Amino acid sequence: MMNILIVDDQKHIRDGLQAMLHQFPLELNNTYCAASGMEALTLLRQHQFHIVITDIRMPDMDGLALMAQTKEEYMDVEFLIISGYSDFTYAQKAIGLGAKGYLLKPLKREDLQNSLEQVWKEIQIRQALTHNMQHVSRLAQETDRKELRMFMQGALSDDAWILQIEEQNDALWRYYRLALLREEACINQPGASSSHSMEAIAYRVFGREGCICLQHRPYLILAVDASIDPSVLPEALKEAKITAITAMTNPIQGLKELPDSYTQVLDLYRHSYLFPDQYSIFPAHIEHMEQQWQLPYEELYELFQSVGTENSGTITQGISALFHKKVLQRYPIRYTQQLCAATVQMMEEYERVIRPYMGEEKLDLESLRNLFDYQGMRDYIQALQQQQLRLNQFYYDYKCSYRHSQDLNEAIRFIHESYHKPLDLAMVSNHVSLNYAYFSNLFKKNIGKGFAEYLRDVRLDKARRLLAETDHKIVEVAAMVGYESYKSFTRAFRLVMQIQPTEYRQMMRQKAEHEAQYDNAIP
Repeated sequence: MMNILIVDDQKHIRDGLQAMLHQFPLELNNTYCAASGMEALTLLRQHQFHIVITDIRMPDMDGLALMAQTKEEYMDVEFLIISGYSDFTYAQKAIGLGAKGYLLKPLKREDLQNSLEQVWKEIQIRQALTHNMQHVSRLAQETDRKELRMFMQGALSDDAWILQIEEQNDALWRYYRLALLREEACINQPGASSSHSMEAIAYRVFGREGCICLQHRPYLILAVDASIDPSVLPEALKEAKITAITAMTNPIQGLKELPDSYTQVLDLYRHSYLFPDQYSIFPAHIEHMEQQWQLPYEELYELFQSVGTENSGTITQGISALFHKKVLQRYPIRYTQQLCAATVQMMEEYERVIRPYMGEEKLDLESLRNLFDYQGMRDYIQALQQQQLRLNQFYYDYKCSYRHSQDLNEAIRFIHESYHKPLDLAMVSNHVSLNYAYFSNLFKKNIGKGFAEYLRDVRLDKARRLLAETDHKIVEVAAMVGYESYKSFTRAFRLVMQIQPTEYRQMMRQKAEHEAQYDNAIP
């Protein structure tokens, strides 16, 4: 479809030409008009035109000057010149500037139509040739990139292939770094990631000859010119308001070193979990880490001694101490991975004891097995604390089940069965036929918390499941777990969880989306 610009200082000529164009059997998209060369130049800078039909003599800027300026600015547009003068000099200058036709006023309909059809045919042929050449070039590049990616990831290649690829970009492969970029928002926000935007920024920083994209997913990996300051790329991303973690190796020489460099940059990226406040990770960050360590099993055992008590704060504080960043940063990331595995294993042992008594409830320990499924270390620790607190609650209920009388067990069953209804202490004490005051004291003594607090925790536990696993509105979830008002529900939820229900739902959905993205990214 053609976009045409008509340029003439006489309105009746502009209107006449526009009317004439719409009578032709042409593939017209848009037609614009300009009263001068300056106005036309502004439109050419704002829109994409295929053909300009322009008068020669106009105020401010004539047709020839307009053509010259578009050539200077490398605008891809064709010109048809119209003039009331048959001076050969004008025609000669117009043709010298690349005009596709020189038509004299008054215009003949047939001449204008034939000229437009001829120019449009030339444009289409040129576009088709360009497209074919670009397609062939792109296929060749994609083949080379695929082979490079496979070589980077460990596929064997012969020396002849390595030499051939090196010769295609000798300057880069002689002295390069590998850079891994992962945008934080690609997990936290729906929609496509900005890997292509980051790639474009990298090409702008290092130049077309100084940057090659080797991988897009699950994170962007680039080979970049090592002679350029490595801090320039993170700064450019920051200026573009893209929050991304950038891991970058030391300078490397020779394409043969690419597989080892790939291993190094992945290792650097994994270590970025130890530096949550750092968005650029270089080998200097991990060079002085201690290579010998022992896991703090005594601290772990002591922490798990608190499981099943009413002091949940001890558990969250204990996990925070075990996973304190100053401790983790002393050792390679393998220490943190082993600490995660040891903690999850101990949780499994405790869960195994009470599993027959948990009913449909269960812990989500599978989600804790891979640290790198999470956006960062903080997210993993938060998830670990939540599962540990759930284990504590389950274990506490389990221990209580052996201490409580039959009446108390029936009262707890009734609470779990009726939490979604209007429920108070009097109703539960009547259900088990116990005196109100006696039942209140018995409940608090054996359960470790008052009836209202226990009911709140039961309701909020059910609410967390509904928020994470259903699409019910918050106000609907509040009613489903027994809260009479949205306001009282959100106040209770925020008091216990330290976040709003909407934030909790968003966090759990982001976790599920990340898991799905990771699963899709696995070859």
